Amino acid sequence: MSRRRSYDQYCSAARALDAVGDRWTLLIVRELLAGPRRYTDLHADLPGVSTDVLASRLKDMERDGICVRRRLPPPGAAYVYELTPRGRQLLPVLQALGEWGQAELGERRPTDAVRAHWFALPLLRSLEGVGGDVGGGTVEVRLEEGEFHLFVAGGEGPVYGDGPAPVEPDARLTLDAAACAGVAQGESTLLDAVRAGRVAVEGEGPLAKALREALS
Repeated sequence: MSRRRSYDQYCSAARALDAVGDRWTLLIVRELLAGPRRYTDLHADLPGVSTDVLASRLKDMERDGICVRRRLPPPGAAYVYELTPRGRQLLPVLQALGEWGQAELGERRPTDAVRAHWFALPLLRSLEGVGGDVGGGTVEVRLEEGEFHLFVAGGEGPVYGDGPAPVEPDARLTLDAAACAGVAQGESTLLDAVRAGRVAVEGEGPLAKALREALS
């Protein structure tokens, strides 16, 4: 592999940017926070990235210990990429970056792609305060654009995933993209959206009950 480009500065921020500062790298991390992903799945959910650039970034991330490539056992037998423990440590970095970028989001442009699960990290950030009070849980989110699920205070594994929750969720949330965008932009918290009737909450788990308490 070719030598990684470096800022050649004895500074931890510069060293971090040596590893994750290239275009697309942190967005690949965002996708891999959902757990192991095939190359084709990554390419489909990163509209605009070329196959050459994606392959190059994944190789760099492997070299830098951010992700690994492994083969699934039969009957899958496909190769997947997944974050290492060091790679998963980038979650709060992406959370902070997303919070900083709230003011830049604005209205969706005609050229903007969107995937339902791109709302996962801002919703997770909004849920963390609620989930911390009740020990966390699994939340299924239903949007017009699709479904995804979140693992609030989920530990070392994936923090979200595409589609319905793999187990009975502690709470189900139904809302539209505008309400999600409001949370992502910092215009309201999830609890504010629940109080305003913009989020329907179902489920009998502690997390659903804590969210419904916002209505009382």
